[in-house]
Amino acid sequence: MMIHTWSRCDSCTRLRLAAKRSLAYDSCIMSDSFTDAELLAFLDEGLPVERMTAVEYELRQSAELRTRTAALRQKRDADGHSVGEIWRRERLSCPTRHQLGSFLLDALPAELTQYIQFHLETIGCRFCTANLDDLRQSAEQESTATAQRRQKFFQSSAGQMRRLGPEREV
Repeated sequence: MMIHTWSRCDSCTRLRLAAKRSLAYDSCIMSDSFTDAELLAFLDEGLPVERMTAVEYELRQSAELRTRTAALRQKRDADGHSVGEIWRRERLSCPTRHQLGSFLLDALPAELTQYIQFHLETIGCRFCTANLDDLRQSAEQESTATAQRRQKFFQSSAGQMRRLGPEREV
């Protein structure tokens, strides 16, 4: 059985370096600088990537922060359900996949477009960003498949037209 030594692990080294380079890390070196809401969002994977990296790095370094995070998780689970907790967990402020698809097509009213931009860029919702990336990737794959299908239709039609050639006069 191999014991994981995070000081020698390549993935952990990359994580530490990324955390050190990120602006989020620079602004939150002390574990006191993480709010309870941020730690709970970290547990739900709801923070922007840079902030998640910084929190994870500090959790590895600080037993006090690990204890505080565990206590917050226990308190959250024991307290029951608040409106805010349900709102965050169910991501009620997130646009639907259909709305994100319409956003990509630029087919939304200006107010909704502005909200989605705010939600993605300012709030930094990782769920919606991943959803939007998936939609973009699907659209690219579909457009490639559509182009190939059109090319096949054209080639088969062109062959038919050549065969009919002079016989077909309108």
